[in-house]
Amino acid sequence: MRAALLSEIGQDKLEVVDDVEAVGLGPGKVRIRIKATGLCHSDLSAMSGVLPQPAPFVPGHEGSGVITGVGEGVAGHKEGDRVLVCWLPPCGHCAACRRGQGHLCLESLANAGIPNFRRAGGEIFGFAATGTFAEEIVVAANCAVPIPDDVPFDIAALIGCGVTTGLGAAINTARVEAGSSVAVIGCGGVGISVIQGAKVQGAAQIIAVDPVESRREAALRFGATEAVAPEAFDDAKTRITSGEGFDYVFEVVGKSATARTAYRMTRRGGSVVIVGAGALDDNFQIDMFSLFFDEKRILPSMYGGGDVLRSYARTIELWRAGRIDLAGLITHRVRLAEINDALDQMRTGTALRTCIEI
Repeated sequence: MRAALLSEIGQDKLEVVDDVEAVGLGPGKVRIRIKATGLCHSDLSAMSGVLPQPAPFVPGHEGSGVITGVGEGVAGHKEGDRVLVCWLPPCGHCAACRRGQGHLCLESLANAGIPNFRRAGGEIFGFAATGTFAEEIVVAANCAVPIPDDVPFDIAALIGCGVTTGLGAAINTARVEAGSSVAVIGCGGVGISVIQGAKVQGAAQIIAVDPVESRREAALRFGATEAVAPEAFDDAKTRITSGEGFDYVFEVVGKSATARTAYRMTRRGGSVVIVGAGALDDNFQIDMFSLFFDEKRILPSMYGGGDVLRSYARTIELWRAGRIDLAGLITHRVRLAEINDALDQMRTGTALRTCIEI
């Protein structure tokens, strides 16, 4: 089958090859024919080495498709089922899952070290134990989450990562209060989803901060009350909050520099929400006096926090009710052969989400 492959960490282009095989179908596994997949910034971070990932590997973790094979002992799935790919499914029995924090379950990530593709010359990994930039994948059965018939494959793919992450950061992690002031640093697909989540929660002021003009314009369409370039952020803080700072500031970039900005722009007693996934060696520092005296809450948000399956269901209901716009997040569409165009669109900031139709 065809798949987009990164041979070595640090390469900036993917090679689309046609001699890859998805392997591992057996007890507890399912085979999925991928129909649509989104490009997430985490894929770029894995390619560059910011996020740890063994190579060679097939990127992609935000996908949807149809089950074409079911291994022994799998209950609740059958061939022909429409599913989205959950790259971090809760196992249901570890300590984190028992506490209701399935998004912190590490059991499924253990599969990330097991190759799930093969071609002549050796084994190939899938990013986050999935690898949705391929025509087919074999994953653990709990990675395949059924989707209703009225949810298109492209919408389902977005729900699999970016939308769930952004909405959940506002709803689950920060629990944005009605009437509050919110700032969002970084307005790609995840940042726009944070904005939509803050709007759903009833925030009075939602300020979008991004260096790319087209993304600032998009943020206004999705619910931001104002959109500014980073150099105008301080002025916005003065005008909107009388210099006190915002109730909630979301960092959706994954850099210590923007995390420091988020901390500085948050009012005393407010919440700094870290949504972007950064590098192991990029350190965020704060002096102990400020940490104590300002009482700002620092809230990391992994995969949107909360129960992932519940978040999926809530997102679908909000979408059905017209409370959030998911189709509008897809600004570009490419075929698998054009995957490097999608990488360029994300790197330049011209796309919110590119859908790769497979």
